[in-house]
Amino acid sequence: MPSPFAPTQPARSDADLIRTNRGFYESLWADARLVSPERFNTWPLVRELAAAAPRRLEVAPGLRPRLPLEGTCFVDLSHAALRKLSERGAEAVHGMIGALPWANARFDLVCAFDILEHVADDESALAELARVAAPGATLLMSVPLHPEAWTAFDDFVGHCRRYEPAQIEALLDRYGFHIERSAVYGMQPKSSRLLELGQYYLTHQRERAMWWYNRVFMPLGLRMQKPLQWRPGMGDTAGVDEVLLVCRKR
Repeated sequence: MPSPFAPTQPARSDADLIRTNRGFYESLWADARLVSPERFNTWPLVRELAAAAPRRLEVAPGLRPRLPLEGTCFVDLSHAALRKLSERGAEAVHGMIGALPWANARFDLVCAFDILEHVADDESALAELARVAAPGATLLMSVPLHPEAWTAFDDFVGHCRRYEPAQIEALLDRYGFHIERSAVYGMQPKSSRLLELGQYYLTHQRERAMWWYNRVFMPLGLRMQKPLQWRPGMGDTAGVDEVLLVCRKR
């Protein structure tokens, strides 16, 4: 049972979340560099899946796309991210996860990394992902776990919730997705002091913070990534901050 002293997850409207996410991510992507998908530890999995899925969609990648830039459709709220994705030859359109501008059963591979926790109406978001996913399509999704693990960082980056493992399993099942395998995921620093410093500089000295982010912290985080360790289904989630799920649409 969560501690009675654990931070609570705020109730937010879509308008509040859009405002928070735009305020944080639009300025972040305006100053950040695009990182190629090949540099992430998801690439071995993505390369395998993409080879068998010519119709691909990634939702809200910002400047951290995981799917191949060529041949993938990208949708994002950030005009700064869309501009930089387009400059690299990607097909990038403006839109939201709750109203995707594509026909039913359009894609064989759909990705939504670190997105669902930012959306007030996550059921509508999942309904849209299910709508554009063809029968048998693969859904790659990452979400933060355990509401009792909520921190000021979740507020800062515009999270609406963290999920109980059984909660996200049931939600995916409701919209026709079965979890085939999962892996511990995420690049969030473990040090609360480091997170506090990052938040302070991003708020008060953004130009300096972005210099360090682009030239030091992001390259260091990429270098320190470990290969993903896969396990069947949801797996053991004790102490897991974030999980990457490979799901199949029934």
